[in-house]
Amino acid sequence: MGKSKKHTCFLFGAGEHYQLPDFQSADFIIAADGGFAYLGKHGVVPDLVIGDFDSLSAPPAGGPKTIVLPQEKDDTDMLAALREGWDCGFRRFCIYGGTGGRLDHTIANIQCLAGLACRGGRGYLFARDTVITAVHNGSIAFPAGVGGIVSVFSCSGTSTGVSEQGLKYPLNNATLRSTYPLGVSNRFTGAPGSISVQSGTLLVIYPTNVQEVDP
Repeated sequence: MGKSKKHTCFLFGAGEHYQLPDFQSADFIIAADGGFAYLGKHGVVPDLVIGDFDSLSAPPAGGPKTIVLPQEKDDTDMLAALREGWDCGFRRFCIYGGTGGRLDHTIANIQCLAGLACRGGRGYLFARDTVITAVHNGSIAFPAGVGGIVSVFSCSGTSTGVSEQGLKYPLNNATLRSTYPLGVSNRFTGAPGSISVQSGTLLVIYPTNVQEVDP
């Protein structure tokens, strides 16, 4: 995974946490509401805590910087956390604890990935065995020697000029639609792989042990 000028912001939500991330690789850590409790179990103090604290009591006075949100609002706690990270100059985000809880919040977090991609950023949502990211009018590349399933979905109605190279089922200048899962369950072949879209936004899902490389 490439890095932006201000490198990587880690965000921790109140969902399920499946693997212990390398906290040292984070340049900034934000806890979104109940994510603060998870960090506390591992002795990690975030740079910022934000939320309406419906799933967690607010951090004590004298703790990390805290932003208390109203419980009735348009933004989810995670989206508000992403906005704060964006305003701090970050364009690359790794989201943990953003799946496995409420399905509606998982879908909301996936939509956040698409929103980041459309603004020129990149988000990675870590699930149990997979990573979910979004690509808008661009590409994503993978090194040789990796295996496993990779799935691609359009989340912008129609995505045109879609190519999938180095995979078991290649595509060349194809059209993907959000109403038909043509890109589900492709496979890495061991060759270098790439996925690109000329116009539209794609969701790309691949195993957590696969590392993206600069295209």
